[in-house]
Amino acid sequence: MSEPAENALDQEREIVEKVRSSRQLIRNELSKAIVGQDDVIEQVLITLFAGGHCLITGAPGLAKTLLVNSIAKIFHLEFRRIQFTPDLMPADITGTEILEETPDGQRQLNFVKGPIFANVILADEINRTPPKTQAALLEAMQEHQVTAAGRAYTLEEPFFVLATQNPIEMEGTYPLPEAQLDRFMLNVVIDYLPVEDEITVVERTTSGSAAPIEALFSSADVIAFHKVVRTVPVAKELIEYAVKITAASRPSQAGTPDFVNQYVSWGAGTRASQYLILAAKARALLEGRSHVNVEDIKSIAHPVLRHRVLLNYKAEAEGTSIEEIISRIIESVATPTG
Repeated sequence: MSEPAENALDQEREIVEKVRSSRQLIRNELSKAIVGQDDVIEQVLITLFAGGHCLITGAPGLAKTLLVNSIAKIFHLEFRRIQFTPDLMPADITGTEILEETPDGQRQLNFVKGPIFANVILADEINRTPPKTQAALLEAMQEHQVTAAGRAYTLEEPFFVLATQNPIEMEGTYPLPEAQLDRFMLNVVIDYLPVEDEITVVERTTSGSAAPIEALFSSADVIAFHKVVRTVPVAKELIEYAVKITAASRPSQAGTPDFVNQYVSWGAGTRASQYLILAAKARALLEGRSHVNVEDIKSIAHPVLRHRVLLNYKAEAEGTSIEEIISRIIESVATPTG
């Protein structure tokens, strides 16, 4: 092996070891601000490490903003929060050109960057803004650039979007189309805390200032994590297992379970299979393992599939939930034994 290749391999091993050794440090820092929500934290970190974007669904007041801001501090990333409203225009998030006078008396158009030019974006209540503004954000998510006056401006890496949806109030909202929802790697559901954890939150937040969160990584580390995650090995039978789970969600296909044909109107596409494997790789790395196992895929299946599988009216009428359908899909696919 050549010396440059050996150096690259050594750097990769160093990054992997850094992730393994820092996992508990990350949780310790987050515990200064966040109580409980272990599954939510894990899924958000998986998305960040894999280089995807995350949709968070939950009622107001469950510390979504605090969680995202805290993670940004740990990774020393620039954080911006955008409150989406019905009157928000695309230029309000991407930026706009303004006419300015130069020192020599001439006039020229200069682009003033909007709040989307940051590393971590919290798009709060994305379904409250019209489709035109949603599309501007989704272009940035997909292309990692924004377009203004016919000119493209590249966003700084890493670029990580967490969008929230309020599941309670749906009046006056603009639900994201399925094709746009598919751009989010995971749909994370954040629920109410257990009473014991809520007591801890109230005690902590009403008796003094919280301890400051220390930065453990840099933006360069996050970019390196994205590359390392993709090098985590995964057996072919596990790839086949992930694809079969996705395929089982599609009605009217050969081999589709009867309950899917009965309750599902639209199944997940190929991107779901890709994200199952990519998220499983990130989870394995965070767990301190150098390879993917079956449990990695099973544990991430719900957040990967819940916004990609659409239930029909029959499911709604009978009170069948998407979580129940996904669990039954996982049970219907034979687990690899190798």
